[in-house]
Amino acid sequence: MHNITTWLESNTFHHSQFWDLLRLIRRKEALGLTISLCIPTLNEEKTIGKEVVLFKSELQDRYPLLDEIAVIDSGSTDRTLEVASAFGADVYSSADILPEQGFKRGKGENLWKAIYQLTGDIIVYVDADISNIHPRFVYGLVAPLIYRPEVQYVKSFYDRPLALSKEIRSSGGGRVTEILVRPLFSLFFPELTAIIQPLSGEYAVRRQILEKIPFPIGYGVETSHLIDVYTQYGLEAFAQTDLDRRVHRHQEIRDLGKMAFGILQTFIKRLNANGMVVDLPQLTMNLRQFQVRESHYEQIIHEIVEEERPAMQEIEEYQEKFFHLQH
Repeated sequence: MHNITTWLESNTFHHSQFWDLLRLIRRKEALGLTISLCIPTLNEEKTIGKEVVLFKSELQDRYPLLDEIAVIDSGSTDRTLEVASAFGADVYSSADILPEQGFKRGKGENLWKAIYQLTGDIIVYVDADISNIHPRFVYGLVAPLIYRPEVQYVKSFYDRPLALSKEIRSSGGGRVTEILVRPLFSLFFPELTAIIQPLSGEYAVRRQILEKIPFPIGYGVETSHLIDVYTQYGLEAFAQTDLDRRVHRHQEIRDLGKMAFGILQTFIKRLNANGMVVDLPQLTMNLRQFQVRESHYEQIIHEIVEEERPAMQEIEEYQEKFFHLQH
């Protein structure tokens, strides 16, 4: 097993290490790299405008780090697309991208279709609901890819800067990370416990990696990425950057249960694919939760099917667009 302590020291960064954006841009240009920002959305009119304005003004107009800023939308019924377009983002409906492949509702679907729609050598994904948005959410993630050619996939973590703290503080992911994903990684993929926040929604990845891995359309997409990249390339393919603090919506415990159920489906599928479990029975796709109505206990059944899109390189339209067969 890789020395996790060594990896943490060499592949964990703080965004302040990359404050010199002009140096970063010079290096990017010298390498001939292009960078696309994807913001997946569903009814985010309250925060999307601020994100687009900030990234366009700071990381396109003032410092030309981003070559493309795009919103990929799952079918918003509010003014998300109108606001994003008005402030300068390219806006796309997920249903209109690769229409021959159909449309499936989910964040993972948006991330997958972005690989086809966007053109960058590096794609950085940033959630649309961040109220304390800052340029570090982009440059802190793409910088390790620009400066370290062996790094393929950069995850974010946040709350407080571990590296700069003068006192020992606990740090980790959210509730689903700590009660589900980290215990599962500890049991089956202990090296992946080095990823401080495996479910963080902000990460930057080289296209050559993204096009090779399948995408769950729902809650399991981040977990699947980590396992699939790890099993193919090892821990050394990853890096992570401390972004200090992220402020966003707080999810209800019932919704976290749905998330955990989808993640667990994805996880078990990969255990099976890697020969780590055998002879599994047919598993139900029904999550059962309860509510009380006037002293009557009602069971609520949610059907959650964690469908997956194939690796994008298998899609004929993608091969034609990006001349993939020449790679």
